[in-house]
Amino acid sequence: MSATAVDAKAIVARFFATFSAGDVPGLLAMMDDEANWWVSGSVDGFSGEHGKQAFGKLLAGVKDVYRDGALRITPHAMIAEGDIVAVEAEGWAELTNGRIYNSRYHFAVELRDGKILRVREYMDSLHARQIFFDP
Repeated sequence: MSATAVDAKAIVARFFATFSAGDVPGLLAMMDDEANWWVSGSVDGFSGEHGKQAFGKLLAGVKDVYRDGALRITPHAMIAEGDIVAVEAEGWAELTNGRIYNSRYHFAVELRDGKILRVREYMDSLHARQIFFDP
């Protein structure tokens, strides 16, 4: 069943709020069993496609990297059509090593029956590599 645009945007807003709180179990509960998250670029450990369980392990593994335990993703604009929501967002986190990660994103989020089915994340992969992996 297709969500209305208002419903779809509300679901996606809750999803990013849950993500920003570092609530990995809550985030996984909002995802369809067949969900996957794809990240643009060629950053080892980040880029590529991650199934639901692999994505949960990835998030749990990086929680200790963030001073506050999570990357905050703030949606600035959303457009929805049926079960697809396009999101312009900004991410911000202070890492435990003192570096600041501040990136702009475009997310294409697909829903199925009120749950997150697919996320396609487009981000500044050079900035991510420099902040997370460069010495």
